[in-house]
Amino acid sequence: MSRPYAKLPPVVDYVVLPLVNLVVAFLVAGIVVLIVGESPVEAARLMIQGAFGYGEGIGFTFYYATNFIFTGLAVAVAFHGGLFNIGGEGQAYLGGLGVAAVALAFQNVLPWWLNLPLAIIASFVCGALWALVPAILQAKRGSHIVITTIMFNFIAASLMVYLLVGPLKAPGQMAPETVTFGEGAQLPKLTGLFELFGSDLGGAPLNVAFIVSLFAAVAVWLLIWRTRLGYEIRTLGHSPKAARYAGMSETRLIVVAMMISGGLAGLMALNPVMGDQARVQIEFPAGAGFVGIAVALMGRGHPLGIVPAAILFGVLYQGGAELAFDMPAISRDMIVIIQGLVILFAGALENMLRPGVSSVFGWIRLRPARGTPAEGQA
Repeated sequence: MSRPYAKLPPVVDYVVLPLVNLVVAFLVAGIVVLIVGESPVEAARLMIQGAFGYGEGIGFTFYYATNFIFTGLAVAVAFHGGLFNIGGEGQAYLGGLGVAAVALAFQNVLPWWLNLPLAIIASFVCGALWALVPAILQAKRGSHIVITTIMFNFIAASLMVYLLVGPLKAPGQMAPETVTFGEGAQLPKLTGLFELFGSDLGGAPLNVAFIVSLFAAVAVWLLIWRTRLGYEIRTLGHSPKAARYAGMSETRLIVVAMMISGGLAGLMALNPVMGDQARVQIEFPAGAGFVGIAVALMGRGHPLGIVPAAILFGVLYQGGAELAFDMPAISRDMIVIIQGLVILFAGALENMLRPGVSSVFGWIRLRPARGTPAEGQA
């Protein structure tokens, strides 16, 4: 019978252990780089340089991170309720429809700063409603949430294709996309913020959706750790029997947790739809719903961990693209391998190094006690 893992202090559990897993992942990735005949040190330098070495690279890094913050928070809320929401892609698709509805209706009527809160509400509601049916099937019928949310991803993708080649297609266009939104439905770039620090955002699409994602992270922290509802969701996740014994409605909590999760995933659409392309295009989520799973795992389901984990994956996306350009021997597929290694060690193998870290921490904690003189000896 295996022993349960020792409880570690929060700083070790949420900071040290993920960093150790990350270091191991990059060491293994370095071996892969060596196999193809390139220098791991030079590859790491090029990746960091591409992600943070100039203003435009930083802008792209944080643009990608914005998507992953939203989807990471979405997965984390479901995790705390003992649910595995793998439907972030589909919920983001429906969030995009909510954003488009607001943009097309008010693009020439309201300024962006009034359209933004409307788009936030619309995208959240649409994403939440798309998560409602899987939530009810889980709560009422016992249907596995993983299966139903995967199915709903495909349904959402098919629905989006139908709408973009039909009712929502821009007149006179061959591409399956909506018309370009007017200026009132386009989020401004954070150019001024970069100029304050003497940098140039260049062509990077970083926009105010990044600030919205940070507010969402704070809101999730307040919800999960500072409200009664958050306490009930965490109780359900830790022990459904204890939640039922305490008089909590398991059905209500499953539905509420999944709807909040779906709403957060729907918010992801703000970034590419209003902040970058100013229109809805096919496959605009670009896999962010699935990356959010890795981000939530690496961040241990806590916003303070999710934000830096999302930035890390932003580095892998932007720095990886620069690396593939500057070091041709490392293809884009190699970058995907590196991302997969990070996901592997941060997710599937997250407890592989826990016993060793627990032993080292226990040795460090006991060492001062062993060094002090015994009581009565002076």
